Amino acid sequence: MAPMPTSVAEAVAMAGYHVAPGVGAALKQFVLPEKLGFGLVAAPLMFSAEWSDGNWGRGELLPYGPIEILPGARALQYAELVFEGLKAYKVGEAGPNLFRPRENWQRLARSAQRLSMPAVSESVFFQAIEVMVGACHRLIPRESGRSLYLRPFLFGTEAGYLLRNSTTFRFMVIANPVEIYSSGPMRVAIERDDVRAAVGGVGTAKASANYAASLRASNAAVARGLTVALWLDAREQRFIQELSGMNLFAVIGGELHTPALDGAILPGITRDSLITLAQHLGFKVHERPLAIDDLLAQIVSGECTEVFACGTAAILSPIGLLTDRDRREYVPVQIDSAAAQLREALLAIQERRAPDPFGWTRDVAPLTL
Repeated sequence: MAPMPTSVAEAVAMAGYHVAPGVGAALKQFVLPEKLGFGLVAAPLMFSAEWSDGNWGRGELLPYGPIEILPGARALQYAELVFEGLKAYKVGEAGPNLFRPRENWQRLARSAQRLSMPAVSESVFFQAIEVMVGACHRLIPRESGRSLYLRPFLFGTEAGYLLRNSTTFRFMVIANPVEIYSSGPMRVAIERDDVRAAVGGVGTAKASANYAASLRASNAAVARGLTVALWLDAREQRFIQELSGMNLFAVIGGELHTPALDGAILPGITRDSLITLAQHLGFKVHERPLAIDDLLAQIVSGECTEVFACGTAAILSPIGLLTDRDRREYVPVQIDSAAAQLREALLAIQERRAPDPFGWTRDVAPLTL
């Protein structure tokens, strides 16, 4: 059996990565603040690897800080950028763990394929996130509801205006100690004008352009005192797709309903986990086209009792009301009932406070300097 690494330097040397000067000092100087927010506090390290001539080069563990990029790089000029989001937890056990990281690697590969970018290999992806988590394990909050959020991203670095892919790319992982992203029940604006994604587009990819397309409607919602926009299909603007950054569920007749993946909806890992977990807990789950006008009528009649959204950042967020273009408000009779049950059941697995019957969690070896 190969010896286990005992330090960051030894671990990355065994894995073939370079440790940049200042990594140890950056870790020692970092102080975890009491208030974390979501994405406001940066972990002191980052990982970087570059792709050229058809291969991934040797990666580096670096102190967190600014990076250099050419102004004409295609990531800036043509949004040649895809990313992921996942969390590491350190609540129920002494060491840290990840939640379904392989699904994040697979989705990153699918997103890269959609944008004709080189896929990050499984070995590079896992070595990157595990070195980051292992090195930052002392920075992972131990309180329930807090975690270390990881943001792997891949972008084109070659400069030029020809409409083609870069020939050079960079893969990076940054991290943030975070709290659950939550501000109480969400107030949702139904978007009837703008379109976020169409079948055949990049809606199924976790691409920066996909999120940029949602900003105008989301900003307009916030300006009205609401939380976020709800997107409809591009062809008829009749069927629900998702919220800006979150998938949607509704409790109708005591059963869970969620829009079927239609080639424009991002296949959320939290969404997939909830479907499996809800069925395990005895819920009947339907994946089907969900017409917005039907849902609003069911909220009015009381047949739809609850609506909530899910994603990595918030896990599950209850929806307190939906409002249409005419400003009419639709308020479910229950808020955070089934959602609260499912959120606690999923979070308990993620934090290893409860058994994991699905094999979703993955241990990460702590690394010490």
